[in-house]
Amino acid sequence: MDNIALWITGLPGSGKSVVADSFKARHPDFVVLRMDELRKIITPEPTYSDTERDTVYRCLVCLAKNLTDLGHSVIIDATGNLRKWRSLARELIPAYAEVYLKCAVEVCRGREQKRKETRGAPRDIYNKGNKGWPVPGVNAPYEEPDNPEIVIDAAAATVEETVKAIEAYLSATHQK
Repeated sequence: MDNIALWITGLPGSGKSVVADSFKARHPDFVVLRMDELRKIITPEPTYSDTERDTVYRCLVCLAKNLTDLGHSVIIDATGNLRKWRSLARELIPAYAEVYLKCAVEVCRGREQKRKETRGAPRDIYNKGNKGWPVPGVNAPYEEPDNPEIVIDAAAATVEETVKAIEAYLSATHQK
């Protein structure tokens, strides 16, 4: 399989990290880039301002591009709530695909409240959104992808079904 960058996008709680981990377990050659981990290094005391988000997402895209240029395949585990960041990745990374985990905010909110492992994400994000934090799907925009390569109904599909859909896409489009 040729190197590729897969951006798994969706609202907080849609299952991005679980899918990324499950895919990585089956394809250990992929590098997982998690926005929540990167943010802690770039902005150790995040404000989530528009300027800060733009800087952090541009760094994420740059890192994904550099890794793919070096021959690695990458999974970007990030909400990427604005299309401009995902479009930048599509523009800069020759082999790029978006996996959109489409999920109603009510389902995501319920999942987020029940999860024990956050993989670096802030806890109680939807409650914080209700208190004024800029949370995509609450009081910050989430711009759905225009033409994602894969769309998954994340409220209905299992993680296994989602991973198989990604594998099927890669087998059909990115074989050596």
